[in-house]
Amino acid sequence: MGERELCARQRFIRCAGVCRSGRVVAAAVLLAAAGCAGAAAAPAGELADLSLEQLTNIQVTSVSRRAEPLAGAAASIYVITAEDIRRAGVRSLPEALRLAPNLQVARADANQYAISARGFNSTLANKMLVLVDGRTVYSPLFSGVFWEAQDVMLEDIERIEVIDGPGGTLWGSNAVNGVINIITRSARATQGALAAAGDGSGDRLGAVRYGGPLGDGAGAYRLYAKYSDQMQTSRADGTYVNDASWRSQAGFRADWGGGAGNTTLQGDAYDSDIDQVPGVRKISGANLLGRWTRQLDDTSSLRVQAYVDHTERQQPQTIHDIMDTYDVEFQHALDVTPGHHLIWGGGYRYSPDRVDNKSSILVTFSPANRNLAWSNVFVQDEIAVGHDVRLTGGLKFEHNVYTGWEALPNVRAAWNPAAGQLLWGEVSRSVRAPARIDRDVSVPANPPFVLAGGPDFRSEVVDVAELGYRAQPTAALSYSITAFHSRYDRLRSLEPSDIGPVWENKIGANANGAEAWANYRVIDTWRLGAGLFAQRLDIRPDAGSQDLNSLASLGNDPSHWWSLRSSLDFGPRCEFDVLLRHVGALPNPAVPAYTALDARLGWRVNRQLELSLTGQNLFDPSHAEWGPAPSRAEFVRSVFAKLVWRTP
Repeated sequence: MGERELCARQRFIRCAGVCRSGRVVAAAVLLAAAGCAGAAAAPAGELADLSLEQLTNIQVTSVSRRAEPLAGAAASIYVITAEDIRRAGVRSLPEALRLAPNLQVARADANQYAISARGFNSTLANKMLVLVDGRTVYSPLFSGVFWEAQDVMLEDIERIEVIDGPGGTLWGSNAVNGVINIITRSARATQGALAAAGDGSGDRLGAVRYGGPLGDGAGAYRLYAKYSDQMQTSRADGTYVNDASWRSQAGFRADWGGGAGNTTLQGDAYDSDIDQVPGVRKISGANLLGRWTRQLDDTSSLRVQAYVDHTERQQPQTIHDIMDTYDVEFQHALDVTPGHHLIWGGGYRYSPDRVDNKSSILVTFSPANRNLAWSNVFVQDEIAVGHDVRLTGGLKFEHNVYTGWEALPNVRAAWNPAAGQLLWGEVSRSVRAPARIDRDVSVPANPPFVLAGGPDFRSEVVDVAELGYRAQPTAALSYSITAFHSRYDRLRSLEPSDIGPVWENKIGANANGAEAWANYRVIDTWRLGAGLFAQRLDIRPDAGSQDLNSLASLGNDPSHWWSLRSSLDFGPRCEFDVLLRHVGALPNPAVPAYTALDARLGWRVNRQLELSLTGQNLFDPSHAEWGPAPSRAEFVRSVFAKLVWRTP
C-alpha cells in the first residue's frame, strides 16, 4: 500500500471510527447491563473454580527448563494466565504484560513500547530475553525486541511466565534482567471454531480460529487469522503523531503423538504498515518451528527443537533490513537418583543479516551484510539435601562472533521451612553480548561521525544476588517478595575519538530493590491482587570516561510502581474486573507520574457467546508514558467493545 493511500485510509478510519465506535459501545453497554441486571444469583463461575492453591501449583518451565510447580520455583517469577488476559480485556502482547507487577511497561506511541525489568528501559531496551513457544524474538540489530512486530492470537495463550533476574545459565546472553516466556496452548486444547471482533475509540480487530483432529485422532491442528487497525495518537497540543498502523497475521499449529513421544509443528506469517514521518514503516516476516520430545525411560527425557525465522524491516529513507535465523537446540533431562535432577544440552543459531543502507547521512551499517552465529553448551544440576533443602548449580558457555566465549554461571539454594513456604537465594552472572548497533553502526556513513560503533566493544556484564520468600499461609492468601542487588560493569558509553563519538564500555551501575505481589480471595467470587516494585539505580562513569550522552540513553526508569486488581463474578454470567496502576515519574527525559484505571464488564450470554466492554485510562482525559515533551504521544480515555463466539 502506498503512502498516499495509507494516509487517506487513516483519515477515513479516524472520522468514521468515532461515530461507528460510539454506536458499537452504546449497544454493548445496553446489552451487558441488561444481561447482568437480569442475572439471578447462582454458583460461582470459572474464577471460583480455580483456587489459590491451584494457581500456586501451575506448572512452569522457565526457571529450570523442566516442569515444576510455581510454588516451588526458586526465582522471582510471576505467571500471567489465560484467564488473566481474557478478564483484563487487553488487545496486544505489550498490554497483556502490564499484568505482571515485576515489569515496567511504557507505551511510546500507537505501536511502540518500552518494556524491561529492573531498570535500563527504553524503546530499544536490550536486557530482556523474550521467547514465543521457545523461539527467541529479539533482534540481533540491537539485542532487543521490536514490540510492534510481535503478535499472537491472545485467545491461544496458555500462560506468560515473567522472570526477573538473570537467566543466562539456561537461556543464554541477553537474559540479563529477566526472561519473558510466552507459551501458547496445544492444538488439542483449541478444538472447534472461534471468532472474535472488537471496535473502540482507538482501534479495532478481528480474528478467527478453527481446530480439529489430525489423522486417526492421535493428533490435532488449528488454523488462525487475525487483523488489527490502530488509529494514530495525538500530542498534548492536539496535533497527530502520525503513527497509525494496519496489521494482518495468520498461522497454524499441529501436535501429534502420545505416550513416550510428542511432536509439534507450528508457524506464523505477518505483514504490517506503520505510519511515521517521513513515510511508512513496513514490517513483515514468517517463522516455522518444530519440536520433538521423547520420554526415554522412567528417569530421562530428550527434547529437540529447530526453527527458521525470516524478518524484513523497511525504515523509510534509512535502512531495509532482511534477516534470516536458523536455530537448533537439544536438551537431555534425567533423574540421577531420587532428588537429584540433571539437565544438559546445547544449541547453534545462524543469522545472515542483509542491510540496504538507504542514506549516507543517516543511520548506516558497515559492513552492510554480516553473518552472525552463536553456539552454546550448558549443564544444570539440582540436588536435594534432606527433605527441605535443594541446591542448584549451573554453567553455560556461549560463543558469539564478536567476543568469542562467554561463561554464564548460576548457584541457587531453596528451603521449605514449612508447608506452603519457600525461602530461596541465588547468585548469578549474565552478559549482554554485542549487537550490530554496538559494532557496525555509524551516523553518517563516513567520518567525521556523529556516532559510530566501537570496533572493540565488549559484552556488558551483570552480577546479581537475590533473596526471595514465597508463601501461602491460608487457603485465601498467597504472596511473594524478592530483594536484589545487581552490579553492572562495562555498560555502553559514548566516548570522543579522532573520528567522532564511538561506543565503548566505560559505565558501571548498582541497582538495589525489592518487588512483591499478593493474591487474596475475599469470597468465592471475589479475588484481589496487588503488586509493588521499588528500586534505586546508581549509574556512574568509570575513571577516565568522557561519556557524552550514554548516562541518559541507557534507560529511563521510575523509582517505583504499584498496581491493584479486583476480579468479581456476580451472577452466573457476569464479571467485573478493575486494574488500578501507578507509575512514578521518569527522570530523563522527564515524564510525570501517572495513575491509570482500567475496567472491564463481561457478559456470557451463553456457552458460545461472550460480550465485553473495556474502558482504559478512566481517571484522566490523557497522560503520557514515554518520550520528550512536547513531541510525545498522549494516551486518552478510551472504550472498546468485543464479541467472542466459540463452539461449545
